[in-house]
Amino acid sequence: MNFARDVLDRRDPRAPALLELARDGSRRSWSFGEAAERAARLAGTLQRLGVRRGDVVMTLIGNRPEWVLGMLACFRIGAVVLPCTEQLRAKDLALRIGVARPTLILADERNRGELESALAGAGSAGSAAAAAIAYVPDEGLFAAEPAPPVELHPDNPCLITFTSGTAGEPKAVLHAQRYLAGQRLQAEHWLGARAGELVWCTAASGWSKSARNVFIAPWLSGAAALLHDARFDPHERLELIASERVNVLCMAPTEYRVIAKRATLRALPNLRGLVAAGEALNPEVLRAWHEATGLEIRDGYGQTETGQMTGTEPGQGARAGSMGKALPGVRLTLDEDELTLDPASLPTFFLGYLGEHVRRAPDGRWQINDRRAGGPWRTGDRVREEQDGWLYFEGRNDDVIVSAGYRIGPFEVESALVAHPAVAEAAAVAAPDEERGTVVRAVVVLRDGDYAPSPQLVRELQEHVKRETAPYKYPRIIDFADELPKTASGKIKRAELRAI
Repeated sequence: MNFARDVLDRRDPRAPALLELARDGSRRSWSFGEAAERAARLAGTLQRLGVRRGDVVMTLIGNRPEWVLGMLACFRIGAVVLPCTEQLRAKDLALRIGVARPTLILADERNRGELESALAGAGSAGSAAAAAIAYVPDEGLFAAEPAPPVELHPDNPCLITFTSGTAGEPKAVLHAQRYLAGQRLQAEHWLGARAGELVWCTAASGWSKSARNVFIAPWLSGAAALLHDARFDPHERLELIASERVNVLCMAPTEYRVIAKRATLRALPNLRGLVAAGEALNPEVLRAWHEATGLEIRDGYGQTETGQMTGTEPGQGARAGSMGKALPGVRLTLDEDELTLDPASLPTFFLGYLGEHVRRAPDGRWQINDRRAGGPWRTGDRVREEQDGWLYFEGRNDDVIVSAGYRIGPFEVESALVAHPAVAEAAAVAAPDEERGTVVRAVVVLRDGDYAPSPQLVRELQEHVKRETAPYKYPRIIDFADELPKTASGKIKRAELRAI
């Protein structure tokens, strides 16, 4: 198997594959033939730069064609791709570089400063690989002879994504080639795009949803993918959906909420499908979109490790607050209200965590103990099931914070806060928010000395966290306390903090 050969190369070369809306306002349509040729030439360049089958290539590019072409080039030659969102900061990138040991990093020129800081940090920690660096835009990257596709096994490594991190640093999740072909399940039974249609999945490059729904799932159905390299603006989003005649829209629940609240919803005659995943949508938002478009937002559920597990099928009436039913063939059960998966029933289940089930020898060879054979997968999510199989998310068993669709581990926020000289201790928990569902709330204990609670210090701490880690993780609420509630063993009582 080879995704680049079996899907991309076999599409009608004249059919539309990508619609690029660039940051400078320009617009370009890419055919499958153009994308295939450019990806094959980039694959040839990667090989010339020393990338071999099984090597890791890290990308740090926004929602633009070079990111897609970089992914495809890796798929073509059997390299393992690690896509990173541009929101990551030097510390986040250094962690990923140290763990994944990329042979090459493909980055947007606009991210050069952050990447150089990350490489310096990784180098000082003794964990930086001797990675080659290539920046885009650069037409020279597409000047090599096209690389032929290699034959791959479904269990060969393919893709690395990182979890949010709950009790520690984010974990590296390794997916196999089966993850790509396995997207057919949700492409057919949830996303629901048709050949010749235009799909817009708005997830930023680097997130697990982007890896599967920006272009992989649409292309498996013969649809084209829209790439918009710009920040979210609710008014612009509606204008583009209308002007570009988008047929299937996949957005984070927060984006649906913000558009319904801040923009004027209206009929969108070309729009045929609306899907969301990440958190439940409230009935008012569902009603507003339905009244304006005549369409129901069909929810779904998945994890970084698993890919999509549930969904509301096309043509099936959505139920407010439900993440749909288990996708066909996926075996889900509730064990003391915790959603549990039989990994053998899900074609997109991961190989394992790098450093646990998966290791790399010094020479780069992969040593894999496939987690798929390791028994039931406990999701950590509490779920309620109705008699007819519809599932409803109730909450997390652990302390991860789900805000605007982002899964944020409290450890990263707390680590950033205590790096500030004013902070002695900090705890991060979720707080309810009308638009984002929840936001990060930090409870901070100040060091003795010249520090006192103030609005100025709140802003200073917020900006500090934004510099230390990805900006979406910063605490929108900061409260001060004399001490944190703790157990006898010294663990923070987060449930008590959430109740305050």
